[in-house]
Amino acid sequence: MQVSNAISLYNCQSADVKQIPVVVINKFRDSIIEAVESGNRIVSFFAAPAGAGVFVIYAVLADDNSGKLYALSSRVSDSYPSLTPDCTQAHLFEREIAEQWGIKPVNHPWLKPVRFHSSYMKNQDAWNRNTKEQILPSVMDFYKVEGEEIHEVAVGPVHAGIIEPGHFRFQCHGENVLNLEISLGYQHRGVEQALIGGPNKKTLYYMQTLAGDTTIGHTTAYSHLIESFSGSKVSLRAQSLRGIALELERLANHTGDLGALAGDIGYLPTSSFCGRIRGDFLNLTALMCGNRFGRGLVCPGGVGFDISDKNSETLAEKLMGYKKDVEVAVELLWNTPSVLARFEETGIVQPQTCKELGLVGVAARACGVEIDCRYNFPAGIYSFMQIPVSVWNTGDVFARAYVRWLEIQRSIAFILDQIKTSQPGQIKTDCKTAAAGKFCVSLVEGWRGEICHVAVTDSDGSFSSYKITDPSFHNWTGLAMALRDQQISDFPLCNKSFNLSYCGHDL
Repeated sequence: MQVSNAISLYNCQSADVKQIPVVVINKFRDSIIEAVESGNRIVSFFAAPAGAGVFVIYAVLADDNSGKLYALSSRVSDSYPSLTPDCTQAHLFEREIAEQWGIKPVNHPWLKPVRFHSSYMKNQDAWNRNTKEQILPSVMDFYKVEGEEIHEVAVGPVHAGIIEPGHFRFQCHGENVLNLEISLGYQHRGVEQALIGGPNKKTLYYMQTLAGDTTIGHTTAYSHLIESFSGSKVSLRAQSLRGIALELERLANHTGDLGALAGDIGYLPTSSFCGRIRGDFLNLTALMCGNRFGRGLVCPGGVGFDISDKNSETLAEKLMGYKKDVEVAVELLWNTPSVLARFEETGIVQPQTCKELGLVGVAARACGVEIDCRYNFPAGIYSFMQIPVSVWNTGDVFARAYVRWLEIQRSIAFILDQIKTSQPGQIKTDCKTAAAGKFCVSLVEGWRGEICHVAVTDSDGSFSSYKITDPSFHNWTGLAMALRDQQISDFPLCNKSFNLSYCGHDL
């Protein structure tokens, strides 16, 4: 549906930043609320300084049915009327804006830090503080449920094993979880701020390490922006190699997740097999570029490595073998009643909750919501060969596992087709031309879900703003909702069924 007071764009289509409508804050607010109520989604929402205590707030919305994106903006100073009471999808974005710039969303129902950083906050009074002390991780008020026999369980931020830090605060009655509050921010590295003034020699390395398990996804999103700004045309050969790498990234992580889900319920056959097969898929990425996570492969203008005919044959041959292995390992899950008894009806997220929160990726498709950037907003090789959207409709752990299995099968078919049909050609074109005063949105379907990069350039063609929204940013609240009225012992299983990124959220 058309969004009022907004400009219409397609994925990876750049426009003059002056073309982005600037409307008064009340119209800005009403336009977004009406658009979301009509079925659109907020994919990006951020602020940028405009001088003399004035900020520009940008919003980008997606219409999954038409494949169109809509962008609009408004100018504010130290406060504006919060969207969150009328548009739940805005809640984290508004907290983030307040944290970064001290712009208070008035009447926000639960205004508190997202990442606990104060290095470039302009006014900590946004948190109603009386002093200017540094904000420290998890030093804040947590939601509390009061009543007889209510108790609180705090988990993390330090966890057993090799895992990133995150804090989980449960309000329980017996074993039943009434509320889960998730506090992150321990991995905050200030990446978005470091990107300002780029692109430069460091920029590509930032992209490759935004979320280490999503190197291909994030680097592809960044490369699409640069190519759009420079007007570069990427060869079909390079697009095909990018697509293969992106699907290998999906295969490795989905396979690892299914193994980890099996491990969480003590089902060791699938757990053991998938752990090994995940490594096999990673090694196929290494066959393409020498790095198991794909670093150095995707770059603006194309790819850094081609793959020889011999290695293509090896990749296809090995992939067919791994296909048989993963089929055997995963089919054990669906044929074991004790596994299904733990997966089914555990950690349910209702479709309406999914839409209200704006969940993306596997979490959304497991609720029956058919959104996938490869289909709704295709770019690169997916403009020529689309992959069907894999959905299930029960919204539980089983659904999130089964959607992964459907995607594994379709990713393998896609890669084998690309190996068979891709023709030799140029793998990289030059795209160094600076684009002054431009605005562009790039969406890529990473293995967790929708990756969104938005770049705004200044009069010199450098980044004046760069906003990254990892799928985890949308989906962590979905995990909190999945634990409502569940047993606290179900948390590890539910958590793994989402398998969200800490560093991708914190940036």
